[in-house]
Amino acid sequence: MARETSYFVQAFNTGRGENLKADAPIACKTQTGALRTAERLALSKLGVVAFSSTGDPEMGDYDDEPTVILIEMRVIKHRCLNERATRNVEKGS
Repeated sequence: MARETSYFVQAFNTGRGENLKADAPIACKTQTGALRTAERLALSKLGVVAFSSTGDPEMGDYDDEPTVILIEMRVIKHRCLNERATRNVEKGS
């Protein structure tokens, strides 16, 4: 029962409507590898999260909460939010 830390990068693109669609997660050997992969993918993806998880891979027992290493997200303008913000500015609120 040896515990080990695994590193992953999860990228996101636009899905149906205004939802995000997750790409297949990418396993990396090191934290540095996960950071480099995430930074590279962030140039072409809507969002990227690099994280690690510690546990026993033979038993499939991992910690409940992963450790986030990096989050890169592009801001998407949402028409309804922009309209609401515009109305609030016009009203002076």
